[in-house]
Amino acid sequence: MLKIAPEPETPLARRYASVRALSLALAAPLSDADATVQSMPDASPTKWHLAHTTWFFETFVLRDHVAGYRLHDDRFPFLFNSYYEAEGRRHARDRRGMVTRPTLDEVRAYRAYVDAAMATAMADLPDAALALVALGCHHEEQHQELLVTDILHLFGENPLEPGLWPAAAKTPVAMPDPIGWIARPGGIVRIGHEGADFAFDCEGPRHDALLVPHAIADRTVTNDEWAAFIADGGYDDPRHWLADGWAWVKAEGIAAPLYWEARDGGWTRMGLDGRRAIDPAAPVTHVSLYEADAYASWAGARLPTEFEWEAAAQAHDATRGNQMDDAGPVEPRPASAGPAFFGDVWEWTGSAYRPYPGFRTAEGAVGEYNGKFMSGQFVLRGGSCATPRGHVRASYRNFFYPHQRWQFTGVRLAKDIRC
Repeated sequence: MLKIAPEPETPLARRYASVRALSLALAAPLSDADATVQSMPDASPTKWHLAHTTWFFETFVLRDHVAGYRLHDDRFPFLFNSYYEAEGRRHARDRRGMVTRPTLDEVRAYRAYVDAAMATAMADLPDAALALVALGCHHEEQHQELLVTDILHLFGENPLEPGLWPAAAKTPVAMPDPIGWIARPGGIVRIGHEGADFAFDCEGPRHDALLVPHAIADRTVTNDEWAAFIADGGYDDPRHWLADGWAWVKAEGIAAPLYWEARDGGWTRMGLDGRRAIDPAAPVTHVSLYEADAYASWAGARLPTEFEWEAAAQAHDATRGNQMDDAGPVEPRPASAGPAFFGDVWEWTGSAYRPYPGFRTAEGAVGEYNGKFMSGQFVLRGGSCATPRGHVRASYRNFFYPHQRWQFTGVRLAKDIRC
């Protein structure tokens, strides 16, 4: 007789089950080989994402808060710890693709073991452990986006250029209106998260920030606009580039966004549906901070600060826009098709990723989650087409190094208003 699993009893238990199911669904089209290979040190294999997010729950919830819990495999913590020094030695990040065993099916079995233990334990966990379950769900959503973008990078390295989700050819849409400018006054604004709803520690404490009068673009930069930058010699003119950016362009031979290639007389891009002609009306994506800053200079503008972005975005609904709802096609949509500030592409800001006034790291190993990375990186805002819906908010701070561009990263412009 078929056994039907009971419905989770609490909102957190239902959220846990939903998040865990989506990760498996995202990986479902992949072979064991697809899920094992690592295409570059910044990316991780799908199999590692599935196991690492499971290790998080097993370690910080089950091991630490459930009496008598036995690890699924004593060898897995070494393999699937990411960067938690407090948890001891771990496998080198740039060699995750060498872990051919456990197999993908064995990792799925690991997930099932931990999920069963979590289902049993959830009703009796103390509040401190429940807070870690909530953190773990948001942590896994971050890895769902990385899983998708890491697979895109892997498939982009394959000469066959396969698609994760093959799709029919797109029908071109009308180009959006020229960028409009939203004037914003100067003055003191309140920035950062406060309240009982979940937020990562780096989003607070809430504090005052001083803005100068400025204007922020009403949409992101499109592929067509970026092609004009290329045609005008934007990648060959050092006047527009930061010194580190110019050195990067020359050293790496950068001449277009990641995944762009000129074929058959036009620009094409590699996406999760394979290689296609670029959609001129869609937001440009897979550009670095260096490229974003150079484009802004070429356009006679600049990048917004993260405080300018947040102040403008607070009036918009963060649950709307083109974000990831399920395991299906993921790509930016034409710039005219969605709300102004959330979804499609992460938007580079000109702000360094640094702690807010009064920031304190959490006690224990989870204190390593964000704080120790607050050096040398820049803040991005708004989420992307690969961000699970409901994951971001106006105060959400993503962060990457200025040369990185394998995420769905794009550009919104800003400019000063001189009184």
